[in-house]
Amino acid sequence: MNVKQAANVVELIEFFAKHKRPATMAEIAKHFDWPRSSTFNLLGTLASRGYLYEPRARAGYYPSPLWLVMLQQIERAEPIPEQFRNLLVSLADQTGETAVLAATCSNYAMFIDAVESRHAIRYTASPGKRVPLHVTATGRALLSQLSAADRASVLRRAAFERYTSTTLMSVAAVEKEIQRSIQRGFFEGNAEYTEDLGGVALPLRLPHRHFAVLVAGPMFRIKSRSQEFAEIMRAQVDHHLGDLVADAEKAADALGVS
Repeated sequence: MNVKQAANVVELIEFFAKHKRPATMAEIAKHFDWPRSSTFNLLGTLASRGYLYEPRARAGYYPSPLWLVMLQQIERAEPIPEQFRNLLVSLADQTGETAVLAATCSNYAMFIDAVESRHAIRYTASPGKRVPLHVTATGRALLSQLSAADRASVLRRAAFERYTSTTLMSVAAVEKEIQRSIQRGFFEGNAEYTEDLGGVALPLRLPHRHFAVLVAGPMFRIKSRSQEFAEIMRAQVDHHLGDLVADAEKAADALGVS
């Protein structure tokens, strides 16, 4: 799904984030190859709502602080606990690999936060990146927190596209791997989405919110250390999150949520 008007607003904000300077209507229209009338209407609408302003008269538009104000209000209503950032920093430090916090977005796992490895060859991750739920260790860790019925519903909608030679290609295969991972105690990525990249993921269940934490990197560093990484991750989750996760799991168990 790609609603053009919504996509244009997002692309405009990404443009300003990249260029970090005001831009005139003509510059914006030329950059995106948008009709001048459409550009005028978009910029005029955002300016009239207070989301764009002109730092100097007729010198171009720039996003106003209203974006930050709105985002801060949204974040305060449903904040991501600070402990998660500390967890990612510790995991990246102790494993030497990229550490990621992810949540569900439709049929995808979306990266919420990440601390990248210091290695030149590494798993690259940034907030907003999405990977298919059924194809990745992160996604399967998120799927494992759903009820059997909800998980089946998600998997029925999945597009089973072959990304690599190890991609799981059926609902049955994904469900089998989820059950195997639950028994093993961690979820393992085996270059199923991107060649030569793998990882280890754990589910993190909080009241009303489901996350997964991932440690990922090139297969030549990850594959032989999966068990070691899982043990480091469990210890660090316990250290940084402690009762936060344990209490949520107890509450879910009491309600009969798998």
